[in-house]
Amino acid sequence: MSLQQDLEKRSGNHCEICAAKENLSIYEVKPVSTGGFDGSILACDTCIKQIEGDEELNANHWRCLNDAMWSEFTPVKVVVWRMLHRLKDEGWPTELLGTMYMEDAELTYAKETGDHLAENEKIIHRDANGAVLQAGDSVVLIKDLKVKGSSMIAKQGTAVRRISLDHENAMYIEGKVGPTQIVIVTDYVKKMVDKV
Repeated sequence: MSLQQDLEKRSGNHCEICAAKENLSIYEVKPVSTGGFDGSILACDTCIKQIEGDEELNANHWRCLNDAMWSEFTPVKVVVWRMLHRLKDEGWPTELLGTMYMEDAELTYAKETGDHLAENEKIIHRDANGAVLQAGDSVVLIKDLKVKGSSMIAKQGTAVRRISLDHENAMYIEGKVGPTQIVIVTDYVKKMVDKV
């Protein structure tokens, strides 16, 4: 079965957020580390456009979160949690957040993008050229780096894909070099730009 078919089966052919039946497509929940079944939801165009910020948030549309928050599937819960945080000025989302239950790993995943923070609270990670880094981006090392605690040296020009961000320090990111997960100082990386 394809991912689309798996998600249709999981959701009963409904948007996993608002239960709409029309214009459904796969939405990969950022940062896309796994994608696939455990990193995607089936969602309608309306939900996707508002999640992505392509359309202004319609608070009444998101009343559906009251039901969606009880989903047993992690990517659905992550999107619900993020949207409740974006809407918390409305009042009612704060109450829902107080009753929502998430495992520690799910909460870490939900916080990964920093969407839940107010603009003045967000830590901005920048590469050596000042480009903003996002969780899930790919970077290239711009100098050889000794990996602490090992004899390994990460060579200049090495690509590090699907980075994660340190939410307490703008100078640090994490990523895999070969099989090893390492912490990298942002001054020593350059963001890779996808060619269209």
